Amino acid sequence: MDSAMAFISNLLVLHILCLSTSYPFSSSMPDTLGEGLSLSIDKPSDVLTSREGVFTAGFFPVGDNAYCFAIWFSEPSYYNDDNRAVVWMANRDSPVNGRRSKLTLLKTDTLLTEQPLTRSVELVSSRSPTNLSSGFYKLFFDNNNVLTLLYDGIEISSVYWPYPWLISTDAGRSTYNNSRIAILDSFGNFTSSDDFTFVSADYGVRMQRRLKIEYDGNLRLYSRKNAGERWVFSWEAYPRTCNIHGICGANSICNYVPGGRECSCIPGYKLRNQTDWSYGCEPQFKLSCNKNESKFLPLDSVEYYGYDYGFFPNYTISECEDLCLQLCNCMGFQFTFYEDNGYSNCYPKTMLLNGYRAASFPGTLYLRLPKTFLLSDSNISSLNCLGQGIKQLDRMYTKGHTNEFVQFMLWFACGLGGFEVLCFLLVWYLLLTSHQNSDADVGRYFLAATGFRRYSFAELHKATKGFSEEIGKGAGGIVYRGVLPDARVAAIKRLNEANPVEAEFLAEVNTIGRLNHMHLIEMWGYCAEGKQRLLVYEYLENGSLKQNLDSNTVGWDKRIEIAVGTAKGLAYLHEECLEWILHCDVKPQNILLDSNYQPKIADFGMSKLLKRGELNNSSLSRIRGTRGYMAPEWISNLPITSKVDVYSYGLVVLEMLTGKSPTCYAFDVNGLGGTILSWVRHKVNGTSEVAPLLQEIMDPSMKGEFDMKKMKILLEVALKCVEEDKDKRPTMSHVLETLLHHDKQ
Repeated sequence: MDSAMAFISNLLVLHILCLSTSYPFSSSMPDTLGEGLSLSIDKPSDVLTSREGVFTAGFFPVGDNAYCFAIWFSEPSYYNDDNRAVVWMANRDSPVNGRRSKLTLLKTDTLLTEQPLTRSVELVSSRSPTNLSSGFYKLFFDNNNVLTLLYDGIEISSVYWPYPWLISTDAGRSTYNNSRIAILDSFGNFTSSDDFTFVSADYGVRMQRRLKIEYDGNLRLYSRKNAGERWVFSWEAYPRTCNIHGICGANSICNYVPGGRECSCIPGYKLRNQTDWSYGCEPQFKLSCNKNESKFLPLDSVEYYGYDYGFFPNYTISECEDLCLQLCNCMGFQFTFYEDNGYSNCYPKTMLLNGYRAASFPGTLYLRLPKTFLLSDSNISSLNCLGQGIKQLDRMYTKGHTNEFVQFMLWFACGLGGFEVLCFLLVWYLLLTSHQNSDADVGRYFLAATGFRRYSFAELHKATKGFSEEIGKGAGGIVYRGVLPDARVAAIKRLNEANPVEAEFLAEVNTIGRLNHMHLIEMWGYCAEGKQRLLVYEYLENGSLKQNLDSNTVGWDKRIEIAVGTAKGLAYLHEECLEWILHCDVKPQNILLDSNYQPKIADFGMSKLLKRGELNNSSLSRIRGTRGYMAPEWISNLPITSKVDVYSYGLVVLEMLTGKSPTCYAFDVNGLGGTILSWVRHKVNGTSEVAPLLQEIMDPSMKGEFDMKKMKILLEVALKCVEEDKDKRPTMSHVLETLLHHDKQ
């Protein structure tokens, strides 16, 4: 390399030294490059290593004989030797292949601890996991001094974080600053001058950390305690990844599927580029301005954010449809009707961007199509976004002649180095074993370190008046009513002191801390003091669904709302979280009702959080629900999936319909005693029309006063959910779609 290359290398080394942290590591590699010296692509050992050994700088391979000058963590994960975490790359858009190649200093996608993010710095994502050139997503301070995530696509750009429908103050951001600086410390605390802060799930422990804007537009924090360990995901900005702008391109829908996301073209559209979903989909037809030549296709639970012709409140579907037909550039309209207050919203769409499907979204997208256009399966395209959606950067150069003596010396050095590494690993293993107990203690408690108020035992003892007002009891502990120091009424769950319940405590705190949904219980804090383990929840004055069923205080209309709300909460847990969450103990006692009798799912003590696609998990075999509500898979030792919650939900709905508990064996089935499930199946079996049986099946406390059609739908849904074969049971999103569809009719 020429002297200019050497000069740039010296500047980079100074940057490396500034970013180094105090993790001991011995290295014989130099950390500076003297004047007149150079680094060669032909010599893989030509690298610079920081004094503490944490970072390495050199030419990093990004293709076949294609290299970029980069900085990376010296120690890869022992779980994947090829997984070296690159934190900076110079010529990411123009790799080099040898001498006299030009380097250009470009933006990176990673922020390290104690490295300031300022007004002149922005992070830019890569194009894909294999294509490290500049992508479409950026993190930077905007002109209002707010830390912002921007989608800067091929044709369109838009801000998607903070949420664009919120003004800065509502998003918790301040524009009244001029410093524009953000910094991440090694303990996991991120602080920005616009008042945005977060702490990692493992906050409080000094670790190696890196904040990265991913190719999918999400901002994620990764941590590891020691060099060589696996990088662990410990925070992210956007849990609902389908809501990230541009993720599937124009005229497409982002769907949550087992394993992650899937992009699909809307009916009548096809992929523009089979290898790159960022180009979106294009129409297979041409719309006419003649209003008599168009029709509309409803797509339930689909939303497209932005690019509205306008907002038209309290329009009927017919009025909204007529408005769209009058506009030549209207591609469809978003329509939402709110049954609780009778209001409706109409949004004619001039472009179909940022589309996603979520079972919890109550609206419908009415897609405009020519009347002459016939839909078929061939008109619908889909593309899984988890694979290599973008081809690897096409870079190939011809390698020069390799010196055989140099190659021999290189192999000899590698062999000697490998022996040294084995010795190092042996010493490391012995040290790790000796500190295993202390590390386990640290890991046991950091899950509950952030996001909630930590109460002392004395505070909660006073709040509950010495734990005197018991409002509930379960296998894991007793729930008391209490008044917190800020005058809020709370439900305080005091867990038993046995060791298994300590694990239950950590599971519940960690799980609920990841959730945010109107039909899930909200947790305000916790206590971990000595052997005392307590959880502090919002207090719901109407108690549990079980209590209300026993006291006959909920009519048929409320029971339908409770069934729909519970389905929304479970659909969110199963399909809309970053990771799957199985509740594993769905029952009326764990469905609480607020002042408006809206349901909230509670008690996540037996819940299990899975990575998407992880269906077989040995730890699930140790989880058990409540007798009478457990799916057959628990008994048969079959793989446990979200269908166990579907089964339990079906039994809860049957209990709401009949008023009888599934644990009761007092029903006549062919002259023998049976459960409520076997009794209902016996009544319905062989009957083509269920409606006449409803009077006999329904809860006697209703005295025959109920909507026959809606109760029939509930019964049919419940019986599908309790199929013995889990593959015949619907998903919770399908259950919700069925209930909402019939609720609109």
